[in-house]
Order: sequence, then structure tokens, then C-alpha cells
Amino acid sequence: MSAITTPHDLHVTRIRRSRGLSRLGLLELWGYRDLFILLALRDIRVRYKQAALGVGWALIQPIAMAAILFVFFGLLMGMDAKVAPTPYLIFVLAGILPWTLFESAVTASSGSVVANANIVRKVYFPRLIVPLAATGAPLIDYAIGFIVLMAAMALLGVPVTGSVLLIPLMIASLLVGVFGVGVLMSAITVAYRDFRHLLPFMLKLLFFLTPVIYPVTMVPERFRWLLSLNPVGGTIAALRSAILGTPILYTDWLVSTSIGLAALIAGLIYFQRVEKRFADIV
Repeated sequence: MSAITTPHDLHVTRIRRSRGLSRLGLLELWGYRDLFILLALRDIRVRYKQAALGVGWALIQPIAMAAILFVFFGLLMGMDAKVAPTPYLIFVLAGILPWTLFESAVTASSGSVVANANIVRKVYFPRLIVPLAATGAPLIDYAIGFIVLMAAMALLGVPVTGSVLLIPLMIASLLVGVFGVGVLMSAITVAYRDFRHLLPFMLKLLFFLTPVIYPVTMVPERFRWLLSLNPVGGTIAALRSAILGTPILYTDWLVSTSIGLAALIAGLIYFQRVEKRFADIV
């Protein structure tokens, strides 16, 4: 005998037109935090579970890149003398790690909605969770690389100063730029599939406009403001300065953070506009 369902037992969902910031559904994300964690952990497991070197892959890319840059720029082009007394290998590794976080997170976020098309078509949830959760694995990679960086600094006698206390705030600032560019790219990639072929070129171009392989002081003062327009350039330079104990350019950090925040707001607005068509075009 089946139970009788009364009107009081039914859960009614009312759909109302939202206005202002509520249209972005940011408050709704908290209700789906378990799904966010599930998607992030899934990406982390997929990244390492069947990898022969496991978490070693999180170290190979930045360390190999830092070694190559050290040989070509540090030794052959004399960049080592320009960052003295800091060893150039430590200098470039401190910059390549946050850049790798940015590049990997943006790349993963840009294709995340398309990669999860089967879920997007069938189940309702805030679609914004998908590109945000894609940053989980790159964050783990950065944490592992940061530990190696600290060990290398201790080995080479590079002191740690009190400015390291600013690192959590700088990481948060970096994530603002990561989320902003990642969310925007994920929505654009769904709407225009060929954009995914353009993204790697754009990231390579942005790499040379980011003070990773060179100090900011090498850029003439009249052109330095261009680097600040980079959503992560000033933040990466400030983060490296905090790690190495060198003077922090707070103005560049603030401008870069502001650009990242503007990118995040623009990304959220555009994502919300395109989201209603995801199930049809993904």
C-alpha cells in the first residue's frame, strides 16, 4: 500500500526574477559547497591517481622550467648579477610557482564547463561551481612547490623575513585574478569553442608581460605601469618579494589586485549572461 502525499509534504520551489548582485547567485554557492569539494577532490584524484610519479608531477614542471630559465637567463644572459644577492634560481622559482598556479588554473577553468557537459545538461546546480572547483588541483601543486622552494632557500642560505606573514593575503589576491580570468574564459570557451586554441597563445604572451624571469626594476619607470595592468603581474612580484625579503612594491600590488577584481566582476556578469544557454550549447 503506497503512502498518500499531502500538499504539506511537497517541497515548492518558487522562481523569481532576481536583481542586482543576487542575479549572480553567489549566496547559492554556499548551499552547494559539498558539490564544490566533491568536484575539486575528483580533479585532484584524477590528476595523481594513475600518474607514475604521483605528486612528483607537481614539481617537475616548475622546477624544470626554473632550471631552463636559470641556464639561459641566469648564466648565459647575466641575469644572475641583476638579482644579487638572491640566487637567480631561487628568484625565478619564486616567480614561476605562482605563475604556474595562474596558468594551470585558468587553463583548467576554461575547459571545465565543456568537460562536465554531461552533468551540466542533466542536473541543476550553480554552474559557477565548475570553473571555481577546477582551481583545486593547481592550488595543491602550488602548496607542494612552495614547500620545495622553502627547502631550497634553506639549502642555499636565503633568509626568511617577517614579510612572509603577508603571503596568505597575497595568495588570496592572486586567486582573485585567477578566478576572474578563469570564470571569464570558461564562459567564452562555451560560447566560442575555437577560443580554446587562442588561450595558450594569450597565456604565453602574458607570461613575458609578467615579472617572472626579470625583476620589476629592470623595466623603465615610464613603462612600469603597463605591468600593473596585468591582473596577476603586480601580485606575483609582491609575493616573490615577500618570500625573498626584498622591498615590496605595494602600489603595483594594489593596482594589479584591482585589475583582477575588475576581471572577476566582469567574468561573473558575463558568466551569468551565458549560463542560461549552457545546456543548449555545451
